Amino acid sequence: MMIVVRNTFVAKPGSASKLAAMFKEAAAIGKLPKHRVLTDLTGEFNRVILEYEVDNVGGFEAQMHEYATNEALRAAMKGYTELWISGTRELLQVA
Repeated sequence: MMIVVRNTFVAKPGSASKLAAMFKEAAAIGKLPKHRVLTDLTGEFNRVILEYEVDNVGGFEAQMHEYATNEALRAAMKGYTELWISGTRELLQVA
């Protein structure tokens, strides 16, 4: 089973590009598998989406553990909560 993890954030006005750059750097440091960072062209304003693929829910849990324990990754993400207003996470099974 392949799972797409989609983290969608609504950035504060003027912060979307900063948040997207932060996600790109963190994904490289954390070796996030098959990831991409997306920004809106239509729909709700100021959206930044970080998507990545894992083989199963265990892979998602491993990525969450990596975030919690990798000091370089945590340093790269320092202050990111100041850049967004709201966010959601979806785990989607690839059909």
